[in-house]
Amino acid sequence: MARAARNVIIRIAGQAPWRQRALDENPTYRETPGNMNNISELSERHIAQLHSLYQGEWWTRGRSLEDTRRCVRGSQICIGITSESDDLIGFVRVLTDFTFKAILFDVIVAPSERGKGLGHDLLTLARNHERLQSVRHIELYCLPEMSAFYEKHGFSVDVGDVRLMRLIHA
Repeated sequence: MARAARNVIIRIAGQAPWRQRALDENPTYRETPGNMNNISELSERHIAQLHSLYQGEWWTRGRSLEDTRRCVRGSQICIGITSESDDLIGFVRVLTDFTFKAILFDVIVAPSERGKGLGHDLLTLARNHERLQSVRHIELYCLPEMSAFYEKHGFSVDVGDVRLMRLIHA
């Protein structure tokens, strides 16, 4: 089955626009390389669409539009997938020191686009990202029912005796 054409948006903190080699090497995108769009910043329209996607999920519902802008600006890498009509339909962001750890956040796909491989595409783009190739550990946290999906992409729940801890600012 032929895949629908998609554009890819990549924002890299502090970097000028550049073409990501991993996209060219990813067979998922070889069918439609002319339809890819790499830009250095998410547009305000895409940020508003991301905010709308956030409002549909329990784990991001309640974030304000300004919170969405701030988390995009504060992330070292943001990867978005847009439809042919330039609507944001998938997104992931990365916080990293570019050496030891990179943490994926907000892996999200529009409800109407789920089951079409976009989650796979987002994870592949993040894993193959040129600036993350020397990072020792790429991590994320998810609900137990999502573990099987992430395990298909090489993630493991085997993290030894490590425990997630949280400090809540009032």
